[in-house]
Amino acid sequence: MFQYRIYPNKKQLHKLNETLEECRWLYNHLLGRRKKAYEQRGESLTCYGQIETFPMLKQERLPLKHVHSQVLQNVAVRVDLAFKAFFRRIREGANSTGFPRFKGQGRYDSFTFPQSGFSITHDDRVALSKIGSVKMVYHRPIKGKVKTCTVHRSSTGKWYVCFSCECEPERLPERPEQVGIDVGLKSFATLSNGEEIANPRFFRKEEKALAKVQRKHSKLTKDTPERHKHRKVVARVHERTKFRRDNFTHQQSRQIIDHLILPRICERVKAENILFQKEEQGHAKSAKDLYRRV
Repeated sequence: MFQYRIYPNKKQLHKLNETLEECRWLYNHLLGRRKKAYEQRGESLTCYGQIETFPMLKQERLPLKHVHSQVLQNVAVRVDLAFKAFFRRIREGANSTGFPRFKGQGRYDSFTFPQSGFSITHDDRVALSKIGSVKMVYHRPIKGKVKTCTVHRSSTGKWYVCFSCECEPERLPERPEQVGIDVGLKSFATLSNGEEIANPRFFRKEEKALAKVQRKHSKLTKDTPERHKHRKVVARVHERTKFRRDNFTHQQSRQIIDHLILPRICERVKAENILFQKEEQGHAKSAKDLYRRV
């Protein structure tokens, strides 16, 4: 997966948001049709059966014509995957089966070109069908064959484009030595050679800033432009914590691979179980830091 930041202009930004809104409407429409067909007729609609109705839907809802056809088809695939995951959880006897839910406004934040409709231009811009040529920070070259292109909008309003590629894995040189790694709460990780990697505890460092913006957010009247605008301020604090955590884990894993020896995980953990146990013991914040990086 290769992810790049993109900077659309005002016209392109309007088209991107319009595309997300049309995809959200289509997702809710397809979900409602499936639910209604089963409740009234006991019929289970298929993914390709719903895709065949798109030409008629485009006649009824003209803005759908402004969205690439394969992007619309991918929306139907997402609905189908949501139902498959729902039935899988039922078979497994999960406590929460999670029936597919309708997407509220602003809750649909990505769309995908599964095969065509996108390209990278000679000046390192990304050309998206029916949107235009968008400025992209092409900070590293793509390796392998590009399969899909996904455009994503973050909770703070930033835009990214992600390319999934098919490429051959690069094997590291063989080494006879191995080192064990034990991930914990007190320290980020402990190696079998005695070395410890300190836990930076990024979430705890941002607690005061998060509490400050959340207090202000709670005092704003609900469903007002001011509260909606300030929501991005709260999201920015969470985003900053995520960026720092991801950067730290990538740097540490790279150093272990480059400067130490072939790692072997000493213990297989299930993060959800650790989170539940530590919450009962009063270590919920440290456990969530562990859960988000495992």
